[in-house]
Amino acid sequence: MLFHVRMDVSLPASMPEPEARALKAREKAQAQALQASGQWRHLWRIAGQYANVSLFDVDSVEQLHQLLSELPLFPWMTLQVTPLCRHPSSIHADDR
Repeated sequence: MLFHVRMDVSLPASMPEPEARALKAREKAQAQALQASGQWRHLWRIAGQYANVSLFDVDSVEQLHQLLSELPLFPWMTLQVTPLCRHPSSIHADDR
């Protein structure tokens, strides 16, 4: 199942910078591992914001929820999740 996910991150201003750097480093490592696995298919930064849009390819809504909730930055994220399905006008035989 494909999902379009927008992630907006809002770390508290009171978070010490070393803690924020460590958190971001863990997030980057986990995001890259999920991309390497094929579950996090695409990741784009939204210019000028601490936000991204991503495409996930997972087996179920439950798997997506588990994956997202395990991200280090999850407690500071606002998420918008949109399930996607194949468009009948797509020229690609396999949109994976």
